Amino acid sequence: MPTPFHFHLSGRIRLTFLLSCFVFWFTASNLQSAESEQPLIELLASDAPKADKAITCKKLAVWGSENAVPELAKLLPDPELTSWARIALEAIPGDAADQALLEALEITEGRILIGVVNSIAFRKSTGAIEKLTDLLSNQDVGVASSAAVAIGKIGGDAAAETLLATMADSNSELKSAAAEGVILIAETTLAAGDNVEAVKLYDSVRQSDVPKQRIVEATRGAILARGADGVELLVDQLKSDDRVMLNIGLATARELTSDGTTDELVKSLDQLDPFRKGLLILAIADRGDDSVIPAMSELSKSSDVSVRVAAIAAIQSIGDVSCVDTLLDSVNAENAEVADAAKMALANLSGEDVDAAIADRVEDSDLREAVIELIGKRRIAAVPALLKAANDADASVRSAALSALGQVASINDLSVLIDRVNDPKNSADAEPALDALRAACVRMPDRDLCAEKLTTAMDNASQTTKIAFLEVLAGMGGSKALETVGDAANNGNPKLQDAASRLLGGWMTIDAAPVLLELANKADNPYRIRALRGHLRIVRQFIMPEEQRPVMAAQALAAADRDAEKQLVLDAVKRYPSIAMLKLAIEVSKTPTMEQEATQVAMVVAKQLTASEEAMTLLKELHYEPIDVKIIEATYGAGELQKDVTKAVRNAVGDIPYVALPNSSFNQSFGGDPAPGEKKLLKIKYQLDGKEGEAVFRENTSVVLPMIP
Repeated sequence: MPTPFHFHLSGRIRLTFLLSCFVFWFTASNLQSAESEQPLIELLASDAPKADKAITCKKLAVWGSENAVPELAKLLPDPELTSWARIALEAIPGDAADQALLEALEITEGRILIGVVNSIAFRKSTGAIEKLTDLLSNQDVGVASSAAVAIGKIGGDAAAETLLATMADSNSELKSAAAEGVILIAETTLAAGDNVEAVKLYDSVRQSDVPKQRIVEATRGAILARGADGVELLVDQLKSDDRVMLNIGLATARELTSDGTTDELVKSLDQLDPFRKGLLILAIADRGDDSVIPAMSELSKSSDVSVRVAAIAAIQSIGDVSCVDTLLDSVNAENAEVADAAKMALANLSGEDVDAAIADRVEDSDLREAVIELIGKRRIAAVPALLKAANDADASVRSAALSALGQVASINDLSVLIDRVNDPKNSADAEPALDALRAACVRMPDRDLCAEKLTTAMDNASQTTKIAFLEVLAGMGGSKALETVGDAANNGNPKLQDAASRLLGGWMTIDAAPVLLELANKADNPYRIRALRGHLRIVRQFIMPEEQRPVMAAQALAAADRDAEKQLVLDAVKRYPSIAMLKLAIEVSKTPTMEQEATQVAMVVAKQLTASEEAMTLLKELHYEPIDVKIIEATYGAGELQKDVTKAVRNAVGDIPYVALPNSSFNQSFGGDPAPGEKKLLKIKYQLDGKEGEAVFRENTSVVLPMIP
């Protein structure tokens, strides 16, 4: 077994090895940096294009050292490269970069000088204060202002003294910039823990003749710097008639973190009018301090509605089980706003035992209906109490209980709702029971088991109830629900057939297609057309494997004996162009009344299937001959706002009467919107084999030029 000394020695060996690796890595890294840097410096010194020098500056921001500073400094006066050079100089450590930027103050002006000043501020070059102070007298106000802000960013006693003097100068155009600089110094001072000095700086700005924005910023800082003692100043802002100062007070109330702040804010509520008191209550709640729950509970009993509602909202945010009784006392308030606020708070109140505390009050006669509603909203597992309430003598209580059961009932409780729909003891219960059943069924994790229960219940149900159950099944979806609705559509009862076929037509999953097709193929079914159109709705609108769509479309075409449904097939062909869909268009063209429309669709699809020999071969079945298409004139717009788009349309046609625009958006295809916000039309005058025609197309629709007899 190794000795302790062995372990100690091994540890030292490992440590030595790791340190050696680190030294090697550090040395190698520096060597790599030096090797990478020198070619970059040489490029800056060369006659390379400025674009290359710009990229080089970015690289030097990573690899650069003091060795690169001289060449970078030469670029600072260059209007095109100054920003790139500053990026590198801001990143390079050491005094050389600071010195280069300071020297550039003497050789630059205008926007370039402002950029240099900003870089000095970014680096917080403490030795720059004197030169920046000289710039405060620069004739360019932009330069002088940037210098004032830069002095503030660098900070220090000398900087503060300079800026305070500038801010106090009644003739200075730099008041705003100087005030901004003082605020920056105050922020740094506060972050360093010197609250007293920070307060002095903030107050100096507040008490000066500077723009309002600076007053607002300084007021916020002055409150935060004072901590709990800043509540008095905060309340002054809340009392202000100035909306901006009121808002800064409310915002700062949420920011203060000092000990005792929350207590001071609560005490200050008595100083405010009801409107402002309500706003501060909400701000206090946003602090998330549950120590104010007793105070909020008391305020929730206020005689002023706005205060009461705000306190209830605060309880909703920070309250717990101790607030349940307080809130329940308000659910039956005469004022609807108060009652609604209390109900909302109870519905959203968090904390342990809240559900139990609410459910315990279900037998309170004055609160019974409200508590039952809350059980439903919070989905409290209180089914026995709800079942009892569902048999209450009061119709409103029964209705509330049934509604709540819809939110909390399990699959085992479903029979209660089914029975109440199937055979209501009171006719007034039928509608709420059905609503509850619908809500419960869509929640069930096992849809097929739920559908099985409904299907079984239909055996002894009235026709009206059967239709109601079918609607519930359609809302649920699932294989068993589809089977039951499909069976009803094949039922000999016309009412059930009507309802079931209607529901199948709006089914939201693709598995309804075979059921609809079966109905469509039954010649004696009075709703076969409805079923076929429902099938085509799925073909045209639903997501499915692309190889499946032409098959379904072909099935629909085989069942279609009216032009209206064949047109829907053609619509699917246009939406999803493919060789298989092109074949369908050719098939439709064999119907004499559909020949022209189907031919146009086929040509459009063939055009979209570019370079497809198979498509061109198929077109021969239409006896297709190339057409001489000429665009005479084309305009796009609305009313008098028209744009000539003749050239664009000409460029988009070939030897078929189809305008293949480069984009589905007319605005993009035609280079802009000639009539923003208006419904626009594309009007085209054209010739097909010498015969003139005119057509109008709604915005962003397919542009197929009608054939001319």
